[in-house]
Amino acid sequence: MISSLRNFAKTKFAGLLVFIMIIPFVFWGMGGMFSSGNTNNIAKINNNSISTEDFIDYVNKSGIPEKTIRENLEQNIIEEILSGLVSTTLLDLEIKDFDLTISEVTLLKKIKENKNFRDENGVFQRIKYEKFLLENNLSAPGFEQRLKLRELQRNLFDYIGAGTTSPQFLTTKLFNEENQKLEIEFIDLNDFYVNKDDITDKELENFIKDNKDELKIEYLDFSYTIINPKNLIGVDDFNQSFFDKIDEIEVSISNEIDFKTITSNFDLKPVDISNFRFSTDKNEIEKKIYELRNNKFDIFENKNDYILYNIKNITQKSPDLSDKQIKEEVLELVFQKNKFDYNQKLLNEITNKKFNDNNFSEMGKDKIQAINLNSVRDNKKFDINAVEVLYSLPEKSFTLINDENNNIYLAKVKKFEQQTIDTNKEEFKQYISKQNSNNKNSLLKSYDTFLNDKYDVSLNQQTIERVKNYFK
Repeated sequence: MISSLRNFAKTKFAGLLVFIMIIPFVFWGMGGMFSSGNTNNIAKINNNSISTEDFIDYVNKSGIPEKTIRENLEQNIIEEILSGLVSTTLLDLEIKDFDLTISEVTLLKKIKENKNFRDENGVFQRIKYEKFLLENNLSAPGFEQRLKLRELQRNLFDYIGAGTTSPQFLTTKLFNEENQKLEIEFIDLNDFYVNKDDITDKELENFIKDNKDELKIEYLDFSYTIINPKNLIGVDDFNQSFFDKIDEIEVSISNEIDFKTITSNFDLKPVDISNFRFSTDKNEIEKKIYELRNNKFDIFENKNDYILYNIKNITQKSPDLSDKQIKEEVLELVFQKNKFDYNQKLLNEITNKKFNDNNFSEMGKDKIQAINLNSVRDNKKFDINAVEVLYSLPEKSFTLINDENNNIYLAKVKKFEQQTIDTNKEEFKQYISKQNSNNKNSLLKSYDTFLNDKYDVSLNQQTIERVKNYFK
């Protein structure tokens, strides 16, 4: 399953792949597909070909199980792996272009400095290194080649991002952006929504009429029986005899023997359910049968039991307001729609600059509250994403924000208060590092654009399909 691929991403070698994917190479669609030439090539970067042998070798080295690849072909796993190989190849080409090298002495030093290969006194232990290789099924030359590649890639990014030391005013600006205090005023919009008790039955009926196709409810008629060793073979043990009987039932299903005959042949007591409508408070087994409704006759495991079921009929009906639970659900939908419509109308007024201080004061009256936020990270009242939005707006502006419980507020950005910091303090040095990192990331994004212009990446779709067939 795809979870196996996610687990693979946590391995040591996956870390190398994550590192080389720092630059998001978006190459799908770049260049034309091969119309002729060597069908053994799966991709081409300028005049450099990537063969199917290169790809299979890359897959083998990645450690992704063949089963994982086979089970995720429809999720484009082949394309994802090929993306990684193309990215790696692009970096190799750039390393060669910049003539970057790493000596054997430097490589040996990197290995000896690895804390995983040192004892408690910090002394390199050859036996620890060899044990690591054995546990990870690696050869020394293979591991050292990977380490060399990683260091060359790191050197490449360091080279591209060189000279990113920031002037003090940019660091100060970043500090102020993240640490300036913000005074806001806000109004809780819960006080302005239509109360549930004020929503009439006529409104509910009109809502159902206007949304009749979306609101139709599925009702199921079905039968099922719970199977365990006790009621199937008369003992409590899950022995071979029990599983042989389960196999017989599965064969009967495959041979299209009907539910009633199977339960009779195995002396199982069925449970008949009519007009079943899904809701969270229903029986867990019956909810599971509802989820499997596209397969009308089957058997599945449920904890320590097997469940044989047969869905006889599925009908769709409009919500029945005489059903108390259904009426409550429809009422909640109408209530939420009214809230959404109110919020949308208010937001449109703000966007179109038809909402001002007078409107805010008139609307708020005695409901306006105030709060001071200490920084862009201050989420004691509002959701952190909402706080970031507030800090991105100019003074005297309005917006809608939410808290972590999804309550909605109309907020006014009242005043920013700039903060000062001693440039000699350790905190300021941390912001220097952060600003340098921001600058470096900006350079790498520009480098990504440069690579898109420098390299033409073409894919051989026919070869990709052949590779997929290989794994089927």
